[in-house]
Amino acid sequence: MTPAVVAIIVVVVLIALLILITIAVRYKTCPPDKIMIIYGKINPNPDGTYRSAKCIHGGAAFVLPFFQKYTFMDLTPLSISVDLKSALSKQNIRIDVPCIFTVGISTDTGIMQNAAERLRMLTLAQISDLARDIIFGQLRLVIATMNIEEINADRDKFLDAISRNVEGELKKVGLRLINVNVTDISDESGYIIALGKEAAAKAINDAKISVAEEDKKGSIGEANAKMEQRIQVAKAESAAIDGENQAKAEIARSQAMLREKEAEALKLAVTAEKVQAAQALEESYAAEEKAEVSRAAREKATKEADVIVAADIEKRKLEIEAEAVAEQIRRKAQGEADAIFAKMDAEARGLREKLTKQAEGMDALVRSAGTSDEAVRLLIADKLETIVAEQVKAISGVKIDKVTVWDGGNNADGKSSTANFLSGLLKSLPPLEDLYQMAGLSLPKIVSPQKAEETEASSGEEA
Repeated sequence: MTPAVVAIIVVVVLIALLILITIAVRYKTCPPDKIMIIYGKINPNPDGTYRSAKCIHGGAAFVLPFFQKYTFMDLTPLSISVDLKSALSKQNIRIDVPCIFTVGISTDTGIMQNAAERLRMLTLAQISDLARDIIFGQLRLVIATMNIEEINADRDKFLDAISRNVEGELKKVGLRLINVNVTDISDESGYIIALGKEAAAKAINDAKISVAEEDKKGSIGEANAKMEQRIQVAKAESAAIDGENQAKAEIARSQAMLREKEAEALKLAVTAEKVQAAQALEESYAAEEKAEVSRAAREKATKEADVIVAADIEKRKLEIEAEAVAEQIRRKAQGEADAIFAKMDAEARGLREKLTKQAEGMDALVRSAGTSDEAVRLLIADKLETIVAEQVKAISGVKIDKVTVWDGGNNADGKSSTANFLSGLLKSLPPLEDLYQMAGLSLPKIVSPQKAEETEASSGEEA
């Protein structure tokens, strides 16, 4: 290889290595406890303006050299102690609410953008101070909308209201509320302490009332137990006497029923013997009847089978014969149709051949005549004999049984009336020249002397 080629290869290799090194250096990964913020020339918005920053949590991105820069923001939670004092409640009573809030930078897409725009240059201490100011204001606002009883008794409602108000404001700067812990609630006037004493006294009184109620229930229960004991003893003695009497009556009833059962058993035994004999005879008759019915059904089925089989065979035979006749008719009709088609096809081919030859003859005639008019004249001249014959036929079929001619003797040119009649009859036929004119043609001068004279006369006048 020449030195120039070697130099080009070295340059290409160096450029490739430079590109790889640039990619390796500028391809940045984001740790899980941080947010990577890429700023500079970021992909434009739909309106053509460039975005202020691109935030990434997790993953990696390529940072364009010269056009973009990057930085990281820490996601470490911040514990903020808020010692709120003399906050005015809804009842205009000032209370102290010391709380501990845990906040951190949010990883939601839109909120991360707010953090990049508003917190990127702040330290964790500055971010903590900013969050404390926001929390103080919102905490006072929440306390001003609630009674002390609600704040002290319903802590869940109080914490939910704090979370709603505080987190909504923290999102505006890119933070999120992680946890709220209210350590204690107290007031300057001792209202909360009084509420506690009232609750304790109420609890003590309720306990005393419960003890008295239980004592009353015990005395009443003891008296009721003794009364129930005496009633149950009397019922037991009465039940014992009734039991003895019922036992004696039951013995007598049992003996009577025994005698009755013996009589019924004897009666049933005799009746059963007679019933069994009658049933046996009835079953014998039923079996014979069933056998006769079965034999009649078998004979009927045999006869029906013979008739049906013969009828089916005859029916099948007729169907086969009908199908054979129909097939023969179809084949004959198909043959006739094929013959007619062949005949019509042959006639069509003959007519086409005839018309083709006529067309070729007409083409040759026109080429030999020079013009179409001359060709037409040649055709008419060829058919002149036929045309004259057709003219003669016009009067050849006229039957003249009798002609009466009255001749007065005043005939001119020495012609009789009969001659004039015949001459007029012949003149009623159209002359040959008129026939040509009807066809849009004219006879040649040699055939039409009159036309020759008219042509010479017109030529003389022009001269």
